[in-house]
Amino acid sequence: MKKRTFGILLQLESVFLVLTSAVSLFFKEKDWMVFMLCAVFSFSVGAACISVSKWQKRHRDTDSDKYFSRADSFMVVALTWVLFSIIGMIPFIRITGMDITDAFFETMSGFTTTGASIIDDVDGLSHGLKFWRSIIQWMGGLGIVVFTFALVPTGEMRNNNIFSAEATGISLDKFSPKIGSTARRLLVIYLILTIICAASYYIGPMSAFDSVCHALTTTATGGFSTHTASMAHFQSPYIEYVCSVFMILSSLNFAMYYYAVVKRWDIIRNNEEINIFFKIVFTAIIVFMLLFNFASFTTENINKLPSGAEEQFRSALFHVSTIISSTGFAATKFDYVSWGEIFIMPTIILMIIGSCAGSTSGGIKVVRFIVLFKAIRNEFFKQLHPRAVVSVCLGGRVINDDRVKRTLCFIIIYVGMVITGITVMTGFGMDYVTGFGSTVSALSNIGPGAGMTGPSNNYADIHPVIKWLMSFYMLTGRLEIYTVLSLFMPSFYNK
Repeated sequence: MKKRTFGILLQLESVFLVLTSAVSLFFKEKDWMVFMLCAVFSFSVGAACISVSKWQKRHRDTDSDKYFSRADSFMVVALTWVLFSIIGMIPFIRITGMDITDAFFETMSGFTTTGASIIDDVDGLSHGLKFWRSIIQWMGGLGIVVFTFALVPTGEMRNNNIFSAEATGISLDKFSPKIGSTARRLLVIYLILTIICAASYYIGPMSAFDSVCHALTTTATGGFSTHTASMAHFQSPYIEYVCSVFMILSSLNFAMYYYAVVKRWDIIRNNEEINIFFKIVFTAIIVFMLLFNFASFTTENINKLPSGAEEQFRSALFHVSTIISSTGFAATKFDYVSWGEIFIMPTIILMIIGSCAGSTSGGIKVVRFIVLFKAIRNEFFKQLHPRAVVSVCLGGRVINDDRVKRTLCFIIIYVGMVITGITVMTGFGMDYVTGFGSTVSALSNIGPGAGMTGPSNNYADIHPVIKWLMSFYMLTGRLEIYTVLSLFMPSFYNK
């Protein structure tokens, strides 16, 4: 096992725990000691891992710890996220008295930027714990390993396999042939977007603390808020518009921001995924605005529907943005469950589609659906013209058959996991709508589900077994299935 790598990563987590402790101390809260002790623990465990690695290197006279096979990378990345969640859940246990199941669920939901919560009263949490919920989502949005590549100048961390095992949607040659340089540029883009978002929130009715916390979770497309009512707490159309814009911006491939800086507009214009993504967003907004008007004649809960052209547009924009970006914020009159059953299926479809590869968002990703539909089109064409040779093209480039097969297998596995999740949930007494919505929400890293886990509720009352299953689904969805499920293949452990 790559002990030195685990040590470096755990020491990075201690840095963010120290930062959270400082925030708690600034607000004169006693919780600062809990975060500081967790930081010391995380740093000490990391230091022990590094020491053991150095001892083994001296006595075995080998440099094998510097190199990662594909299997090593999957193992390191998956276990890193689990270890971060185990250490990150300690403040929830010590400060709120949560049991291990709830604390792990909340922390995994944070790191994977899912935003599903079991906390009934977010307003009652300390500033330190609110900030911790926000910062873990910010870390998870870009990726724990990507953060490490960007901040730690360590030679053995410069490995394509471990980078791509986490940053599955980012092509390694987009920014620089050096992984460290790519990671640093990603971090700079991420940081700038977060700062601009925080400043935009602060201009409105948000306090400085709320602005920072919400900016962290918006750019991470995480959805944790400092208030139980989420964005609805502020009752501000301005906040809803700003939030919608930054959720969309965070849904785009971060490589496009780099190309914008270096003025490679041709690459941006020819990016087929972004073009299709915006078409989906615009179409979905129109659909929901039409549904608002249609539902107003067919539902008794007309007072729960947005009224007026501006409010309908704003509600549709916010709803589409928060779902397709996998953020999961709630806004004024945002409750697709209370709006009516006709809104649930379009919402779940957006959950499944997700945003662009290379973003902080979840879901299957638009690019995979493009490949899927082009592959289907080609198959129908070949039925009519058996001798024709056709290929799947994306942005003018031919996609090789292996990548097409990998994409199709990904979608099939996703559907299989959704069916499995629904089966298990209904077996534990949950209704079909709740099982379907919750499974898709966890696997796509959305947050709110449907039924008893809808936006007006949370996951506090679901069975503990379901919470552990959802935690697994959140991790699997965040690392895009292959990284986690490969660990359960017998062939994975063959030398």
